[in-house]
Amino acid sequence: MTDEPRRRPARSAPTIYDVARVAGVAPSTVSRTFSRPGRVNAETAERVREAAARLGYRTSPPARALSTGRSSMVALVIPDVTNPVYFDITRGAEDAAAEAGYTLLLADFRESGRLEREAIDRAVPAVEGLVLGGPRISDSALRMAAKQRPTVVLNRAVPDIPSVVIDNPRGMRRIAEHLGALGHATLTYLAGPEESWADGMRWRSLREAALELDLRVRRLGPYPPTLAGGLAAADDLRRNPTTAVVAYNDLMAIGLMHELQRLGVSVPREVSIVGFDNIFGSDFCTPPLTTVAAPLRKLGAAGVRRLIGQLGGGPVRTGRPEVLPVQLVVRGSTAQRSRNRSSPARGTTSVSGSAAHASGSTSAGSR
Repeated sequence: MTDEPRRRPARSAPTIYDVARVAGVAPSTVSRTFSRPGRVNAETAERVREAAARLGYRTSPPARALSTGRSSMVALVIPDVTNPVYFDITRGAEDAAAEAGYTLLLADFRESGRLEREAIDRAVPAVEGLVLGGPRISDSALRMAAKQRPTVVLNRAVPDIPSVVIDNPRGMRRIAEHLGALGHATLTYLAGPEESWADGMRWRSLREAALELDLRVRRLGPYPPTLAGGLAAADDLRRNPTTAVVAYNDLMAIGLMHELQRLGVSVPREVSIVGFDNIFGSDFCTPPLTTVAAPLRKLGAAGVRRLIGQLGGGPVRTGRPEVLPVQLVVRGSTAQRSRNRSSPARGTTSVSGSAAHASGSTSAGSR
């Protein structure tokens, strides 16, 4: 026989059946009292609530959300939680949600349209609204999501859904002006995901700026919007040399810069590189990256505030998206074009020949 005191069995939390027994009603009546109080007699509902309070019964927020759609939660659905561009977007969204008394649910779909649709389907029953941060699904799929819950889209303009974007045309114009002033006559664009609205907008904006500035542009890709995508682009650039590269985002630009330097190509003496977004770490690499600074935290906050405005009964503003300003940040990865070298890649001679993955070469005389 042991001298240790016997442990009392842990008391389990009261259930809906315990409340029903004490209140003298059916379990379904208890459920309706908390999920659809208008369908329960006032005297009965009061008896159920008193029984629940006496027992310490609490309804779970997810269960309440399933039946009422009121959870004080909103979802932010993003393409890649490991991409630093979403760090500040998420923080801005989280701050705006907390300020309004909401909890932010974060979902990552890993650059997959299929996983994005699944993430939205899972989130819809538990949240009051959706902020889609860089969706890869079609416009029709976006409209379907917006029919289920109030929705705001970031980094993509959809005419009949409220959206917030950054000023991609202005950013690409500043890049073209900067590189043109440094003597680079041909700019090579490294494309991001084909499903990305921002990628299409940046490529189109760069082409338009080049036409106005009498520059040539060409496109390589698409590549994953990651460091690995930049590494892969380095091989294509060795076969199709250039003196100036504009990458879809900073991660690709940094990956490219590291790989070119490993191969013995000097940045920026032999090739200038520009990114986009000004992510955390873009000024830590060697050399520091010239890039377009986007107000990422404001982007996340603006999306959530617009959503919460809808949830509060405010007007749903569609049509033209809300546009946030950008600015060019010049650092050490760009420099005056070297006149004594025509190519950064060893054993190549052409500047504008087409590559596997290359498309859309444009000059001032053609589009």
